[in-house]
Amino acid sequence: MTRVLILGASGQIARHVVSDLADDDRIDMTLFVRDARRLAKPPAGASVVQGDVLDRAMLDEAMASQNLVYANLTGGDLDDQARSVIASMEVAGVKRLIFVLSFSIYDEVPGAFGRWNRRIIGEELKLFRRAADVIEASGLDYTILRPAWLTDEDEINYETTTKGEGFNGTVVSRKSVAALVVEAMKVVHPGLVCEVGVAKHQP
Repeated sequence: MTRVLILGASGQIARHVVSDLADDDRIDMTLFVRDARRLAKPPAGASVVQGDVLDRAMLDEAMASQNLVYANLTGGDLDDQARSVIASMEVAGVKRLIFVLSFSIYDEVPGAFGRWNRRIIGEELKLFRRAADVIEASGLDYTILRPAWLTDEDEINYETTTKGEGFNGTVVSRKSVAALVVEAMKVVHPGLVCEVGVAKHQP
């Protein structure tokens, strides 16, 4: 049994992840949300915790005995949230972290689209980059996912790039990112450190 703590479980990507994992009897989910009223009906057997990841006492209690953390967090204090999550993981001895941020945090989106994107969300990208820097320095086995602009298309269709490569594509479905999160959960071994860009595959 793999015990998974999902932070920000009411988020749109996280809802797909929860649904994808609902019938997997090898997974025990703890759904951590700021407002439980925003959470769809949780799967049978899943635990629900209402709280803020900056509340270390509450987060530490939820973190105990977990094997893996998937963070789908938002907010202007995202870097502080990342620090809190990492600190709680260290206390609990949890090593595996999957964290969804954004593309373009490494200035990896080329051309006119990259320039337009930085003009539109440049300030938000600074916050995402600070969170990524905190995660990279943590010593954890982490996967940072950097999705392109998100859509609600009912499809799983994506390609990935790694840090240091130019980013391909402009959009990706939330359902695709969720599928990649679930896939990343299957890879649990020491030394797994990567940053993955995610965009729709264009044949």
